[in-house]
Amino acid sequence: MEFVDLSREIFHRTQTHPSHPPVVMTVWNDHSEKKHAGNTVFSSKAMSIAFSDHAGTHVDAPVHFDPRPEALSIDQVPLEKFYTSAFCIDLSHVPLKTAATLEEVQAAVATSGETIRPGDTLLIWMATNERLLGKPGYLHDFPGLSLPAIHWLADQGIGMFGVEAISPAPEGEPNFQAHMACAERGITHMECLANLDRLVGRGRFRFVGFPLKIRGGTASPIRAVAIFE
Repeated sequence: MEFVDLSREIFHRTQTHPSHPPVVMTVWNDHSEKKHAGNTVFSSKAMSIAFSDHAGTHVDAPVHFDPRPEALSIDQVPLEKFYTSAFCIDLSHVPLKTAATLEEVQAAVATSGETIRPGDTLLIWMATNERLLGKPGYLHDFPGLSLPAIHWLADQGIGMFGVEAISPAPEGEPNFQAHMACAERGITHMECLANLDRLVGRGRFRFVGFPLKIRGGTASPIRAVAIFE
């Protein structure tokens, strides 16, 4: 059995979407602070972390992009949505700031040798991290999916898809439309994934990416993993 970690690290000032607060990490206490209880001397270390529910590798809850009162928060989304069959397609040739067309997505699925099944998770390698991670352009220059491509994926019955970028479609109007399409079609997406290049061409695997149980959460960081059995 092989585990492939698809998650980015969360650290102080992790790159996050400009519309969300930064990740702030500090030491709350450390081993230099000794505690005494009778004859026992004890020390411990703990961190204080403040971040958006959209920090790091995360999954969006329907309530994030769907204004209807019945839209689910992250603690209400069934756990089976985050334990699925999955495969990864290669769209690494798509230029930065560009939306992959319906035809490009269909061709990438065909090249993978897989057929989308109901409830699948589809991961999309666009070489975003290789080209942009750690640079200012990571927040603005990423590629993504076109609106027709997202609707086609929904037509195939996917449960969710995942990208390396901070948004599922290029910055601006395409990104807003992508989120609205997810609301309309009853699917969601993950952002800020890592190591998708290690999945391309390897067929199906088990995807696991459980969210934190955040009451009313609009998203949650996840520890995304691909498992090859």
